[in-house]
Amino acid sequence: MQHLIDTLDLSDAQIAQLLDDARAFKQQHPSHLLRDKLLMTLFFEASTRTRSSFEVAAKRLGAAVVHLDPGKSSTKKGESLEDTFANLCAMEPDGVIIRHSENEAPGILADMQMTSVINAGAGNYAHPTQALLDLFTLMEHFDGKIQGKTLAIVGDIISSRVASSAIRLLTRMGMHVVLVAPKPFMPQSDLPRYERLEDVMDKVDVIMSLRAQLERHASPIFDDYEEYAEHYCINAERLGSRDILILHPGPVMRNIDISDEILEDPRCKVLTQVKNGVYMRMAILKLLLLDS
Repeated sequence: MQHLIDTLDLSDAQIAQLLDDARAFKQQHPSHLLRDKLLMTLFFEASTRTRSSFEVAAKRLGAAVVHLDPGKSSTKKGESLEDTFANLCAMEPDGVIIRHSENEAPGILADMQMTSVINAGAGNYAHPTQALLDLFTLMEHFDGKIQGKTLAIVGDIISSRVASSAIRLLTRMGMHVVLVAPKPFMPQSDLPRYERLEDVMDKVDVIMSLRAQLERHASPIFDDYEEYAEHYCINAERLGSRDILILHPGPVMRNIDISDEILEDPRCKVLTQVKNGVYMRMAILKLLLLDS
């Protein structure tokens, strides 16, 4: 039984296999490799892209998917997460895909060794499938040559599980990562850190913009999102003619994270990330449920 709690769970060979399988699935939809498998999704936080991407990926591989709404589950009656999970596993699913506000939740369930657990985002630490789909998008764009490329992560980095997972995986794959954020959004890190976006624009090959999660901060940092946008929005004026790839995990706040104009620019790969997310999650399901 194998789980995906963090990209650290994967060997280099497995990451290479995931990239190969995602590429193959994108070129030609496979037969129903998982036709006899049952997956359950358990999302304790709201999700549009990740949940639907997993469901589409599973169904394209022929698996059955049951979505469980925690808001209507026995956890609302005081049942523990572990007991809820154990009861679900008594129904013999082949895997459970979970999103939770606590960093440790997916790992706790994986340690129960009752079924494969896939982390669909937990706390502010790990979102491994987002990191893997971003890696796939970068490898595709740069023809596999990402080693030595520089990526700037811009925005509310301290609150972002996407940023945490991207840093671990992309530095492992040989990319240079720099962080750009106002001080309250900046985590402690050994990576190069900048407060001004203008200071990195001529140094980077890729910008990963993040949503400013003002609601996660106890004290106000900016009076409003428009003030934040004045300093950190990726717009035509800032980007100019530079050959910089633009990524964002979504949801994008238009004209705050990225301007309308840049969202329509071919350098912006937001929708490509969504498309590639299905193929990468297909590859992940194949690895965990068929190849392990």
